[in-house]
Amino acid sequence: MLSKLLLTIGDPAGIGPEVTVKALARPETHAGCVPVVIGDKEPVEKAMALTRSPLKLRLLDDADSARGGSDELELLDINALGGRNYEIGKVSALCGEAAFKYVTSAIALSIAGKAAGVVTAPINKEALHLAGHMYSGHTEIFAEYTHTRDYAMLLMSGNMRVIHVTTHVSMRRACELIQAPRVYRTIALAHEALKMLGIPNGRIAVAGLNPHSSENGLFGNEETEAIIPAITQARAAGIDAEGPVPPDTVFVKAAGGMYDMVVAMYHDQGHIPLKLYGFRVDPSTGQFTSVSGINTTVGLPIIRTSVDHGTAFDRAGKNTSNEMSMVEAVTTAVRMIPYYEAKKHA
Repeated sequence: MLSKLLLTIGDPAGIGPEVTVKALARPETHAGCVPVVIGDKEPVEKAMALTRSPLKLRLLDDADSARGGSDELELLDINALGGRNYEIGKVSALCGEAAFKYVTSAIALSIAGKAAGVVTAPINKEALHLAGHMYSGHTEIFAEYTHTRDYAMLLMSGNMRVIHVTTHVSMRRACELIQAPRVYRTIALAHEALKMLGIPNGRIAVAGLNPHSSENGLFGNEETEAIIPAITQARAAGIDAEGPVPPDTVFVKAAGGMYDMVVAMYHDQGHIPLKLYGFRVDPSTGQFTSVSGINTTVGLPIIRTSVDHGTAFDRAGKNTSNEMSMVEAVTTAVRMIPYYEAKKHA
């Protein structure tokens, strides 16, 4: 029997409903799982009409009744919008609240054993905050609602995999947070993530924080005080970790296959090379021709993968959004199911 995966539609005013509907029209999204959409009926119906989806909408009373037909979009209607009006492409507290309810509902169902995990379409932080939910993003919501203390954001595109020691904080705060225990925990989570992806003896590169990894203390002391001790501890635990590798070359080496994972010290250090690796734009139109890449939260008791792009309010409602990141998020979640099932029954 195939495991269920819950697909949240994200902010109803963004491109989340569209990329979800488009992804489910592709057969590979149904291979290896039963996808169940968590959202509101209205934005899903709008997205199906906009994209001229060949799928039939099937409303569910509960996740257990999903049957996994590849010609259907099975929806668990949360009715978070309550029939109230919202405007496509506009930030609103209404849509922020709805997006939050989709996520927390999906987490609760997964924790209750109704699904293996959750695949998320994008939410908007401003809308989330307007609704009174002061989270930096999905990662922090999942951590709190699954009562997880040690977790990290992992980005993937092809053979490029990047996990982050710090994410949604200022640069000043990121530097303060880079301490040996935190760096070690992230390396350990990187090791767990590789096992989760079927790479049990993966090679992990740990990026430096400062230019040239500080040149033995010439440009900072984070390497000697925090990063090197963490790598030493990881090696003692049997983890194949190397570094600190200068951040201006580590991603080139990873793209060339020298490493299976890079531990980045802060948000943009990891996100910029990953998106440069996986995203493509047509310069004549400004439209994305490729949006390859997903993110996942490592360390949770359930699977959580996500698209690696935002709500794109400027493109919402225009049928121009690329669904491949959502497709990859689903297929990556399917790849993780055996690891989580084995862990659950260990």
